Amino acid sequence: MTSKELQERTKRFAIRIIKLAALLPNTPVGWIISKQIIASGTSVASNYRAVCRSKSDKDFISKMGTVVEESDETLFWLELIKEGEIIKDIPELDDLITEANALTSIFSASLKTIKKRVNKL
Repeated sequence: MTSKELQERTKRFAIRIIKLAALLPNTPVGWIISKQIIASGTSVASNYRAVCRSKSDKDFISKMGTVVEESDETLFWLELIKEGEIIKDIPELDDLITEANALTSIFSASLKTIKKRVNKL
């Protein structure tokens, strides 16, 4: 997958997260989770774009570390919504959890690879 394709994939993920957040209940719990998941879910896309503009390996590692953290945080909020039954009977939720897992794995592997390369220099 090219970096451009991954940029588009993370943007689609962010849009799906925003749409999911709109389904959260209009309660204090829904408001808090909505704010948190929108922040982390959209941050995955925006910070990955920043990764693509990295000026050095050190910059790449720093920025990719943020992407990994944000994708994992988004995964946490998705799991909380599911396990806490905040939204019920939304098939999209399982698909989003799968995608968040996949993105976290992709970004973690990329970060691990660059760290190995840098440490060999």
